[in-house]
Amino acid sequence: MSSKPSLAAAEGFLSFVNASPTPFHAVQSAKSRLDQAGFKSIKERDSWSSALQPGGKYYLTRNGSSIIAFAIGKKWRPGNGISMIGAHTDSPCLRIKPISKRQSDGYLQVGVETYGGGLWHTWFDRDLGIAGRALVKGKDGTITQKLVKVEKPILRIPTLAIHLNRQDDFAFNKETQLFPIAGLAAAELNRQGKTANEPDSAKKSEDSSEKSFEPIKALKERHHPYIVEIIAKEAGVDADDVLDFEMVLYDTQKAAIGGLNDELIFSARLDNIGMSYCATMGLIESLKEPSALENESCIRLIALFDHEEIGSRSAQGADSNLLPAVVRRLSVLPGNGDSASTSSDQSFDKIVKDLDVATTYEQTLITSFLISADMAHSVHPNYPAKYESSHRPEMNAGTVLKINANVRYATNSPGIVLLQEVAKRAKKSSSSTSKAAAGVPLQMLVVRNDSPCGSTIGPMLSAALGARTLDLGNPQLSMHSIRETCGAHDFEHAINLFESFFEHYEELEKKILID
Repeated sequence: MSSKPSLAAAEGFLSFVNASPTPFHAVQSAKSRLDQAGFKSIKERDSWSSALQPGGKYYLTRNGSSIIAFAIGKKWRPGNGISMIGAHTDSPCLRIKPISKRQSDGYLQVGVETYGGGLWHTWFDRDLGIAGRALVKGKDGTITQKLVKVEKPILRIPTLAIHLNRQDDFAFNKETQLFPIAGLAAAELNRQGKTANEPDSAKKSEDSSEKSFEPIKALKERHHPYIVEIIAKEAGVDADDVLDFEMVLYDTQKAAIGGLNDELIFSARLDNIGMSYCATMGLIESLKEPSALENESCIRLIALFDHEEIGSRSAQGADSNLLPAVVRRLSVLPGNGDSASTSSDQSFDKIVKDLDVATTYEQTLITSFLISADMAHSVHPNYPAKYESSHRPEMNAGTVLKINANVRYATNSPGIVLLQEVAKRAKKSSSSTSKAAAGVPLQMLVVRNDSPCGSTIGPMLSAALGARTLDLGNPQLSMHSIRETCGAHDFEHAINLFESFFEHYEELEKKILID
């Protein structure tokens, strides 16, 4: 009798994604797991030369929405290579506008802005909460970030009844017909103990001659006051201490394991919290043994970026200086036995050493490798003609190598050869039906010539760094929908693959001789 495949990795993902409705929360979810695994928090603004040691595990964040974590091999030397996995923390969503307060026909409404290329029709008739970060003022005058996640469904975008709109295609205007309703105006007046003809406090405040000058309208004038109060309550502060916020809408229905045999996952934000989770756990799993870094001369690193869905051009996106700056600083870190101090002795040996240090960044890049991990397309049973006949990835059949002749993906033959060897050496997934002693399966994806092709952070980072790069991801359906679907067992496949990548990269890199 066959044993039931393990769902441990899938269940771990459910916990991760349900806690991560925004990039800020995704970074917090990654941090909590890294903390438990013994990683230490560092800051970009501090010096690293003496604080970071071979054998150490560290992470840093930028903007609270991007995170880089790494572990330094005990035999690290300046200029050695770095095995890297990059993913992204953001997903298409609706974001509350800076001035969101609206009212129409007795309804309270909230103005929202589209973020990324979402399938916006899927956001209709869903139970929506709000989440994000609030900037709050402390008693000492400092301003800090507080994460907010309102679990209660307080918003909804209702569709128009079919009796009033008999059309085959669901078409709507994103600016005028995508406003969520937050409740009834009469109910809110009743909560405040007011009548319909009574001016609100914001109007009274505007008319007051004693009102102090403010460059922009107060938060409770730009947004429904009760929404500001709810955000303040979730942040654990008074409403008057909330200076500003960045809030998005999210589906309050939790991710779940589904399918007749628990083989599927139904979830929001699979693209790309799915691969962010796998990258984080792959790094952690590769370091579980106390001796994992004992004979390691490389650095193992993950980078989870914000803003991929809108082009990555931000201070915390993959097209920023974030990863290059971190790699540059890591490339010159002294190894065990190296002196971090400078000497006044201008001997020939020291001059040569200084010249070598000047090129360690370039040496590190050329011996490094980046996996760009972003979810991939599974074959769709209702639209089989949309897929290239020989490249039809299936769920629970392994992580997908993404290939494109026009370099929309960065994968090439040396990377494919490397990943095959990594996959062979990976520990066997409990969901596999193979009798092989080890290994995880891989698949390949090429889009049709008459079909558009998306892209990832892979090509932009490979161009910026010059490091060898490969694009891959677990297969899914309904990409960019508010509710997506993937295989439950592919999380274990990807984590095992990434664990093997970190463990075996140093050995394999020396065998693939491509300059």
